[in-house]
Amino acid sequence: MSRALRILLAVVVLLGGAMSLPAAENAQLTRGTAITDPDVLRKLDQNDALTISRLLWPERNADFPLTNDLLFSWMPQLAPIPPAIDAEFDRYIAGHKAAWPSETIGVGEGFDVQLFDRAALKSPNTRFVLAGIVNRMDRAYVAEDSCGEIRLIYRLTRFDAGPDGARTATRLPMTFNLVMKARDSRQIGSNGKPVTCAEVARRWLGNGDWQELIGGGFHPYDAMLDRIETNIQVSIAPKSALHDFRSDYLLKVFKYDSATKTFEESTLENQIDRDRIFADNDLRRDFKAWLLAPDHLREFDRGTVLIPEKFLAKAAVVPTPAGLDASALQPEFGMMQGEGNSDPVFTDSDVVGALKQATARGDMQNIRSVAGFQRRLNDVTCAGCHQTRGIGGFHFPGVDWLADKPSNSTIVPASPHFLGDQLRRRDILTAFAAGQHPDFSRGFASRPQARGSQELAGTEYQDGWGAHCSLQNAGSGTLDKSFTSWSCAKGLTCQAAAASRRIGMCFIKTR
Repeated sequence: MSRALRILLAVVVLLGGAMSLPAAENAQLTRGTAITDPDVLRKLDQNDALTISRLLWPERNADFPLTNDLLFSWMPQLAPIPPAIDAEFDRYIAGHKAAWPSETIGVGEGFDVQLFDRAALKSPNTRFVLAGIVNRMDRAYVAEDSCGEIRLIYRLTRFDAGPDGARTATRLPMTFNLVMKARDSRQIGSNGKPVTCAEVARRWLGNGDWQELIGGGFHPYDAMLDRIETNIQVSIAPKSALHDFRSDYLLKVFKYDSATKTFEESTLENQIDRDRIFADNDLRRDFKAWLLAPDHLREFDRGTVLIPEKFLAKAAVVPTPAGLDASALQPEFGMMQGEGNSDPVFTDSDVVGALKQATARGDMQNIRSVAGFQRRLNDVTCAGCHQTRGIGGFHFPGVDWLADKPSNSTIVPASPHFLGDQLRRRDILTAFAAGQHPDFSRGFASRPQARGSQELAGTEYQDGWGAHCSLQNAGSGTLDKSFTSWSCAKGLTCQAAAASRRIGMCFIKTR
């Protein structure tokens, strides 16, 4: 296991080497924050260094990837995952039949709503393939001792034998993320002292001694395991007389329990359980009071809020596309005044009053209006974030290095939201490396923080073609202070992409 994690960290050095052209186009944004090079990922997966079985089954010296018919049955740590996913599918199917009794739902093209085939999770022809590695030290505010997270992202893939005997690989719409702590606070470096966050950051930025980071006798397979996150495209429903095209994604989280040595079903971070809050007056009152308290509202504004578990859900179904306008497809819908609920959790006066109190303690970075509060209430959740500037329901579909020409098959392995956030993440790594306290704040998911850099200027992430912008800056209504900085580059204009009165997209000016 020590060898595996050593490889995980050391391969960051390889990012400075030769890369395929499309990978090089994204290398500057992901430098030091993510590993997306197809050749590096292929070596790590095919050499069994970072397969799931190698990382979670070191005592058996599992130097081979387990196909899915063996993965969940041979590895007791993962045993709770399939039944939890099955239960969510059963609830989803029952809910769909109740809401749309005239539509058929099942696996295959013969159904109106086509379900993900769960047989792929038990098939000898499928396995999870390493599709990317992402540094999330920008999440160190969650647990300072761990210095944030490192995420190993695997994509479910089916392998079939062709008529000529050659194997073909087909990526299936599911990701399996193994989330590890960026360090173990008990970890000792070669200097005999505990490894610091600064050391971890320097290694990701390309400097330092990897052996010193690992140290002797280090066993991250237990001390550093945090959780597993799964994302499955649970169904696809083509456009019909009943509804527009829709694709639903199921998000689940399984926290590692070191006592039982299993991954147990857990709540999703900040995923508000809207239905339960609506149904419980005490819970509604407590949630409102908690979130509008000045200190919590300021963390909410900065994007670093951690909502207590009693308000959260253990699963989220994320419909896409959700659009820019408030609708029942969004996780907070109905909580705000004017969203079709006669008894909302938050009235406009509630929010305005709370903002005044919070602002009295210092400047608010993002939320300066009721509309800003509503937008943050969506994008702070797992579901709302996945609906914003994602590729379907994924922010990191990953690199398809199994394709004949991986550099051409997946030109962009991640969403605009993911790529636009890399400068902020690298800024945090740089602060860590310098021994400074980082600024963990983030902007809205729709529009990344500039962080004083011009790297994003004129791109789709900041103010170029396709960037999200403020319609008020185009003279279409009353200025909303939450979005005044969302402008378009010279030669582009902000145009409504939906019925939204506030947010549009940057396009070439038309007469």
